[in-house]
Formats: sequence, C-alpha cells, structure tokens
Amino acid sequence: MPEQTPPEKHAEVPSFNVEDWMYEDFEIGLKRRSICRTISEGEAMMFNAMVLDMHPYVGDQRFAENEGAFGKRLVAGAQVFSYGLGLMANNNVHTFSYGYDKLRFIKPVFIGDTIYTIRTHLSKRPKYKEMGLVVVSYEIFKNEGELVMYAEHLQTVKYRDPSKWTGELEKKV
Repeated sequence: MPEQTPPEKHAEVPSFNVEDWMYEDFEIGLKRRSICRTISEGEAMMFNAMVLDMHPYVGDQRFAENEGAFGKRLVAGAQVFSYGLGLMANNNVHTFSYGYDKLRFIKPVFIGDTIYTIRTHLSKRPKYKEMGLVVVSYEIFKNEGELVMYAEHLQTVKYRDPSKWTGELEKKV
C-alpha cells in the first residue's frame, strides 16, 4: 500500500476538472465536445419533483401517449438546459456567470435520449476594471447529432494584468 499523503500536502495536488484560464487565454473559435449522457425516467421524474414541474407532457404517461403532440413523455427543458451546460462546466476559478442569451429549445428531448454538448468560444471584450466579458455558445444535441437546444453564456473573467485593460475601458464608456 502506498504511503498516505499528509493532509497539509493535499492543496498541492491539482484539483480534478478545474480550469484556471484567464481573459487573455480565451481563444475565439475554440470548440470542445462533452461526453454523452442518457436521461433516465427516474432522474427525469426526480428533476420534475424538485422543481415542481408536473406538466402533463413531462409527468403523465397516459396524457403524453394519448393526447400529447409527440406520443411520449418529454424531458423538461430546464433539465436539458441544466444537463447540457453541466456536461461542459469548466469550473474555472476565474470566471463568473453574467447570464444567458438566445436560449432556444429547438427540438423535444424524450426520456431515454442521449445528449451531448458542443461549446464554442464566440467573443470577448473588456468590461470592468478587473474582468472582461466572454461569450460561449452551447449547442446541445441528442442521439445521433440532432440539435435540440442553443444558448449563449456570458461570463466575466479576471484579467491576468488588469492595468493593461484600463485604457481600453475608458475609451468604451
């Protein structure tokens, strides 16, 4: 058995799934794809219960089959949004969510569908004295590449050297 690392040394071990890029490192046009994720009936119902969404399209099998437009139950759009973004969460210690734009639910997602996300770096610009603003798109696909959701995530991100951006901010005000 290997020797146990003393707890005071744990902070020196890099954290899993954490990024530390800064505004200057943000590369416009960069694309990344997530792993895939199948959405089960149990987790869909648990999500619906947690957020109190019991719309017949997501919670009533008989309604969905007999009266619904799609013939089967949907996964709540909020769940698709949450999972799709979660699949690409970069856990960057220098970024802070500023909001979302252009959120669109393009096609339905059903229980048992498998989703994945492609994140694309769209733009960046100086914003505040200590942080710039970056925009990324999230395209969520199901099964074999059918686009089901689109959103743009606005994030503020720290500058490596804020003094380099002060003049540019003053020009834009």
